[in-house]
Amino acid sequence: MPEKITLNPDSTLNVSDTPIIPFVEGDGTGVDIWPAAKHVLDAAAARHGKTVEWQEVLAGEKAFNETGSWLPDETVETFRDYLIGIKGPLTTPVGGGFRSLNVALRQLLDLYVCLRPVRWFQGVPSPVKHPELVDMVIFRENTEDIYAGIEAEAGSDIADKLRATIKELFDRDIREDSGIGIKPVSRTGSHRLQRAALNYAVSHNRESVTWVHKGNIMKFTEGAFQNWGYELVREEFSDAAVGWDDCGGDPGDKILVKDAIADIALQQVLTRPAEFDVIATMNLNGDYLSDALAAQVGGIGIAPGGNINYVTGHGIFEATHGTAPKYAGQDKVNPSSVLLSGVMMYEHLGWQEAADDIIGAMEVTIAEKIVTYDFARLMDGATQVACSEFASAIVDRLGQRLN
Repeated sequence: MPEKITLNPDSTLNVSDTPIIPFVEGDGTGVDIWPAAKHVLDAAAARHGKTVEWQEVLAGEKAFNETGSWLPDETVETFRDYLIGIKGPLTTPVGGGFRSLNVALRQLLDLYVCLRPVRWFQGVPSPVKHPELVDMVIFRENTEDIYAGIEAEAGSDIADKLRATIKELFDRDIREDSGIGIKPVSRTGSHRLQRAALNYAVSHNRESVTWVHKGNIMKFTEGAFQNWGYELVREEFSDAAVGWDDCGGDPGDKILVKDAIADIALQQVLTRPAEFDVIATMNLNGDYLSDALAAQVGGIGIAPGGNINYVTGHGIFEATHGTAPKYAGQDKVNPSSVLLSGVMMYEHLGWQEAADDIIGAMEVTIAEKIVTYDFARLMDGATQVACSEFASAIVDRLGQRLN
């Protein structure tokens, strides 16, 4: 009988073999990629005696057309009540209109970690020589930084008041035609993200954690993030991790914690990817880094993501790309981003065997060059298949592994 996922007193999840999981199909190509991903997820779960009771909730264009709201309260409350969910891509306009629905969900449910693992699948076209060296997990802070949405439009009364206040407090002149944004970065927000990254590194036997920041310029926000990170290592993780300055770069059998300036990090993840393992950073840096890394392993079409609160148990896993409306309904695009987000969700639920089955089957399928058009156009001798056919090929190979 289908059951809700619940939270145990120690903040772990209580998951039955028949959990109820809300989903948002997504705008644009969501109509193609979600059914394909669901086909694989259902088949992998069934191999291990498990069944998901999927419960559709509305957000984005479908929600607006049916309810007049882009993000109905009922959807938010359902995600809040059922703890874990998954979603396809949602529409976000540029330069006006409503703010990002993705950001809204993260803030409303306080999903403070954006978790983005980045790895290469053998055979996937890549612009770099050694994509196999890319194996990183990004912990991006999800609720603060400039994504907090504290902005004033140029010429508005609020912008005028802020300019006057900044002149009074900092003796700095801001041009009258400036929009103004405020960038909050707190010790609380930094520590809970960094704690999650360190816990992940410990539980997954990773070798290092890197704080990525621009603290050489923004000393009291990004610089503070760096300092607070090392502070946390000393206060809570001294038995398992050590900061670079405290060990001279030789951590012994502990996890090495180091930091990198954001612009240099964006260069080094290209030129020296093997030196990065777990990365923790603030919102905007994490946005740039995760997409730059995804480009090395096949693009955001194959990049998964999850938004998680490890304290309350809430998590929404999502496709990380846009809606691509011009391809909607053509059964054409790559469903891997939302599918791999589902794999992350299964891992989060403790369904590791089902998750491993999907990864293994994807590796075999791609190695056999059975791929959607985005990869086929970049691969010699590829067999181009539709979105749904790619999913079926993965299902046919569940239980297989590359040698």
